[in-house]
Amino acid sequence: MLDLLLTPISFILTLGLLVTVHEYGHFQVAKWCGVKVLKFSIGFGKPLWRKKIGRDQTEFILAAIPLGGYVKMLDERESDQTIVTVLPEQDLARAFNRQSVQKRIVIVLAGPLANLLLAIALYFLLLMQGVVGMKPLLGKVNEHTPAAMAQMQMGETIQKVDGKEIATWQDARWQLLNASLKKTQVDIQTIDEQQAIQHHQLDLSKVNRGDYNHDILDQLGLRTYQSKSPPLIGEVIKNGRAEVAGLKVNDLVLSINHHPVTVWGNFVEEIRRQPNVALEVIVLRARETITISLTPEAANEGGKIIGRIGAGVKLTQADLDKIFVTTHYSTWESLLKATEKTWETSIFSLKMLGRMLTGKSSWKAMSGPVTIASYAGQSAHMGLKSFIGFLALISISIGVLNLLPVPVLDGGHFMYYVIEIFTGKPVSDSIMIIGQKVGFTLLALMMFLALYNDINRLITG
Repeated sequence: MLDLLLTPISFILTLGLLVTVHEYGHFQVAKWCGVKVLKFSIGFGKPLWRKKIGRDQTEFILAAIPLGGYVKMLDERESDQTIVTVLPEQDLARAFNRQSVQKRIVIVLAGPLANLLLAIALYFLLLMQGVVGMKPLLGKVNEHTPAAMAQMQMGETIQKVDGKEIATWQDARWQLLNASLKKTQVDIQTIDEQQAIQHHQLDLSKVNRGDYNHDILDQLGLRTYQSKSPPLIGEVIKNGRAEVAGLKVNDLVLSINHHPVTVWGNFVEEIRRQPNVALEVIVLRARETITISLTPEAANEGGKIIGRIGAGVKLTQADLDKIFVTTHYSTWESLLKATEKTWETSIFSLKMLGRMLTGKSSWKAMSGPVTIASYAGQSAHMGLKSFIGFLALISISIGVLNLLPVPVLDGGHFMYYVIEIFTGKPVSDSIMIIGQKVGFTLLALMMFLALYNDINRLITG
């Protein structure tokens, strides 16, 4: 039951936290600027809880639909910009519309900036704990791939991509994604098994820039190192195909479809290449030979359908030391790297959005609430660190989205105030009304595309 509830609980927690941080940014900066705040709402629709608090009797609301929120400030103009409200004399100076344009800019930008600051804080927390990742150790390099053309060899460890230090496969993937947006070729520095430094010119022109749902490592032919450990089962995922078929921890795989299995990598390769195919697996369990019928489930990996069973290998400490690395940072380094990662992710998001608008990338990369809920549940299942990393990423997305110069978003209001600075007068009510209609239309279109992509992912897997 807990497993079934984890996805909706983690989704509500994600939206609740990120929306609260966003709206609190507006709320707190408005208070600092002397603006009277009337309402602070998390969610839309019917209020589930409400209470007036503080000297200004601000009404705090928890509403039924947790897909956003709002902060309502004292204003002589109502939200539709057509109704003028007569305020008491003592409140006039505290109305939002009476504030200087500089204060109004700071208030509207405070929400998105709060999300970006939250991302920095979350990444900082993760980095201070130490980052565990897979070493960028190359596995088998398939023929006719960009990696093979660059003469990259199995056993080499990636040290630098485009001159930037690499510690894990995650680092390598991120730097290659960034490089692929602006280059057709990138320099890869590796160190081979004889500890000799090698340089490879990796061709990025084969990368499918139209759809980044395809894993860039897979497109380039860069594969992770497969352990040469014995095919001894060390982990069986609950309700996975392996458990359903009867595989148990400490089972030693002897053969699959009458083909002998000597190392774990052989077993993985056979499973991956035969999704939805019934396989005969012979294992040794407590000196007894047992035959098991096992059908790998189909999964989409980098645009390719592969098989998986939900089982992992039992590794020795020597194997773990060869495959995984833990990187520790000082407090100052953690803060710098957290800020850098937030900045780079924000810029990458903007670049991807720009490529979508110009038709250079597919709109299939856009995700909606269903996909976010799914990823929230998956990251929560993987542990607290994974969930914190997911929260940071979604917080950046919310911050960047709200900075876009679209009317009704914070970035749209910022655009109005910049115009006001240059013209010396506020944007007219009629233009703002038209802007609202355009903004709502654009947001509705984006939501439609996001939901369409969500449903399509559910149908196609």
